[in-house]
Amino acid sequence: MPLLFAMTYRAMSDQMHDRLAELGREPLRPAHGYVFRYLVSTPATVVELAAQLGVTKQAASKTVAELVEWGYVERRPHETDRRAHVLALTGRGQDYVRLADRIWTEVEEYWAALVGADRIEAIKQDLTAYLDSRYGDSRVKMRPVW
Repeated sequence: MPLLFAMTYRAMSDQMHDRLAELGREPLRPAHGYVFRYLVSTPATVVELAAQLGVTKQAASKTVAELVEWGYVERRPHETDRRAHVLALTGRGQDYVRLADRIWTEVEEYWAALVGADRIEAIKQDLTAYLDSRYGDSRVKMRPVW
């Protein structure tokens, strides 16, 4: 079953990237998506981001540098630590998140058309129940597992 989850995620990701290509948008890597998802809820330092993603500070810094260069993320001065910066999504980054959310909805709707919306809702409920039993009220870290 875990392999089916992984293969389904890959198929859905491929479908999303195909749609991005159709729209003429750059197909950001999944690692970029995890950064977007984390920063959408809260600005963070590179150290906090690295801890969330389960990667080194250097790896997080490299990914952030790409996103800054492309105009999706900005570095802001830290309120209390002059050596640190706080990372936040730019307007362009927020627009990309909205686009990605819309495309993910299309991908889910495609799946629902295949098996039925009621089955998709049941799968969501089942997966949520498992995650709740595993993590309780703790925030589940959204990070790559490779």
